[in-house]
Amino acid sequence: MAAAPARIAIAGAALALATGAAAQPAPSARPRAPLRAASIAEHQARCAGKDGWSDPAPPIHIFANVYDIGTCGITVLLIAGDRGAIVIDAATAEAVPSILANIARLGLKPSDVKLLLSSHEHIDHAGGFDLLRRRTGATLVATPQARRALASGVLAPDDPQRHGDEPPFHGVTVGRIVRDGAVVTLGALRLTVHATPGHAPGSTSWSWRACEGAVCRRIVYADSVTAIAADGYRFSDHPRYVAAFRASLARIAALPCDLLITPHPGASDLYERLAGQAPLSAPGACRAYAAAGEARLAQRLADEAKASPRR
Repeated sequence: MAAAPARIAIAGAALALATGAAAQPAPSARPRAPLRAASIAEHQARCAGKDGWSDPAPPIHIFANVYDIGTCGITVLLIAGDRGAIVIDAATAEAVPSILANIARLGLKPSDVKLLLSSHEHIDHAGGFDLLRRRTGATLVATPQARRALASGVLAPDDPQRHGDEPPFHGVTVGRIVRDGAVVTLGALRLTVHATPGHAPGSTSWSWRACEGAVCRRIVYADSVTAIAADGYRFSDHPRYVAAFRASLARIAALPCDLLITPHPGASDLYERLAGQAPLSAPGACRAYAAAGEARLAQRLADEAKASPRR
């Protein structure tokens, strides 16, 4: 008789996967969903005039089992599941105490976080990974392209921001390598890996499906698409990198995407959408986001051509 609850839980998870629905987290892993209006009001009060990488912000319920536990200027996602939680990104090392506090505010323990995923290997998103990994015991999952910089804390030689003022960060142990198209699973949670190099060589986007009652959304955590570089770096001198960047933008545009989330919340107006100033979910959101990235890249290349025309 003692084994029956476990069998029921396993059967429920199997049914959820078979039907394509997102399994509800087990009671021990279910966060206390904060009231969105109250969270937005607190966010506006605490983050007024602030959008820094490490400025503490309250946790915000986005949709179903997805929460933002990051800072005023950086998204850190927590996805709760039946076997624990997945966290995407870690902001800075200075932000980790507030991230852990947000996990506690949701009624979870650090040890409930089982997997850490990365968008890209810059200090504002990856600087907190080592401390967060040590505090949670979670395994960091990353692509081969991101592993070197994540492990060393030093940007890769082909990173456009390599020789700028981007400071190094504390390297972190990467516990598992995944490749483009792989599916990362934790119980009933299933997130697909999309290698989208451009903003950084190891840029990675993630997609999954989540349901809130009968309403389901195809969620995409699309990595940054801005063509930012250190002084002296010219994208036009690296045609292969530009081609890969454009291929990544096309991939993001083609993803099935109802609900777009980005590492910098302002890049997709996340808080405005959560506040009801625009639809939270919108068909074509990923296409529009990718098109904006393509426009910025084209403008960057045009500016480089004007500054140093080729003969």
